[in-house]
Amino acid sequence: MPMATRTAATSEGLAIVVRDGTIVALDVGTTKVCCFIAVLDDSGVIRVTGIGHHASNGLKAGSIVDMEAAETSIRASVHAAEKMAGATIRHVIASIGGGRPKSDAVERNLPIGNSSIGDADMRRLSNDIRMLPHEPHRMLLHAIPTAYSIDGSNGIRDPRGLHGAELAVNVHLVTIDESSARNLETAISRCHLDLSELVVSPYASGLACLVEDETDLGVTLIDIGGGTTTIAVFYDGSAVFTDAIPVGGVNVTNDIARGLSTSIAHAERLKTLHGNALPSPTDERDIVNAPQIGDDADNHASQVPKSILVGIIAPRIEEILELVRARLTASGLERTAGRRVVLTGGGSQLPGLRELAAQILDKQIRMGRPIRVNGLADATGGPAFSTAAGLLAYAADKRHEIPAILAHQNELSGGLIGRLGGWFRENF
Repeated sequence: MPMATRTAATSEGLAIVVRDGTIVALDVGTTKVCCFIAVLDDSGVIRVTGIGHHASNGLKAGSIVDMEAAETSIRASVHAAEKMAGATIRHVIASIGGGRPKSDAVERNLPIGNSSIGDADMRRLSNDIRMLPHEPHRMLLHAIPTAYSIDGSNGIRDPRGLHGAELAVNVHLVTIDESSARNLETAISRCHLDLSELVVSPYASGLACLVEDETDLGVTLIDIGGGTTTIAVFYDGSAVFTDAIPVGGVNVTNDIARGLSTSIAHAERLKTLHGNALPSPTDERDIVNAPQIGDDADNHASQVPKSILVGIIAPRIEEILELVRARLTASGLERTAGRRVVLTGGGSQLPGLRELAAQILDKQIRMGRPIRVNGLADATGGPAFSTAAGLLAYAADKRHEIPAILAHQNELSGGLIGRLGGWFRENF
């Protein structure tokens, strides 16, 4: 079943998910798949009732490379969440960290004729934006309004109900590779689930971790995941830039495995228990055990100074942060992003990373964790679960984007009938 459009979200897609107060978020990452089932009460509070997470297989750098393995991981995660919540789910909102997300900024103008701006005008505006050309084999994932103006008057958050002759809007467009979105939708549908909406990972993480003052004044959200490091810049209450780098915690683990000739599993354990992004004076004296590949772990473990382990980890973390800095510089939004950075994602928990980020990025750093969702235990309320929690926040508040703008859903549905259905929903 094709994904429902946001227009239909008021009658089908998300509304089905939220109508009975239930929202389902699915974060399909390179190293883990996480499913949150939550209830939205009348006051708008999100409370998680079911959690499932499972080691992710079949993904590389945020994109599916083995359909059957990915399907198995999704099934296991969803089943665990259903069992905990005591519910059977059908519709999910999913994140995507791969697909090479790309940001563009456009400005569109719409003549109003000195009348009151209503929903019909907003639909006309969204249709105008939807017709904008984009690169072949890519689809429009988000169209986020960053600023409205009426007859040259700026600072308008919601133009509906206001009068004017011309409405102008600056829009942040996010496109992704169509193949990555289709593969993810296929994996989800093979689990007998319907994909209601797709959200780029750093955007979701920002909705979970950032406070209002940060998004208003300017902040950069850096989500260090297993296979990707994703970036989102927020300013004046909106996301104005997103990007992704195909390097993450898995690359650090692989570096350790190669450098110490140990297995991937032992390399991950060494990183978790003894890893650090910054050297310390005691590293030469501290000894860690690194079992060799194929040898008995207890009897043939190599003993190496911790300084060697840190010497393997630090260059890769520096590379990731320098790539982030280069992407921010290339975007031209360094000033807009302000002096504040929020780190989140499972990879951000490495000791010393916060201090190293402050040195390389020359900004104020804080660690981000979900703050807008109730019912999360300590084990599932940390930075590694920011994206899943952000998907819940996104579903609960559908004011982030221009109504009916999610053109990728029409593209995925395909065919003349799908396009005609979308046109009728938007215009009648």
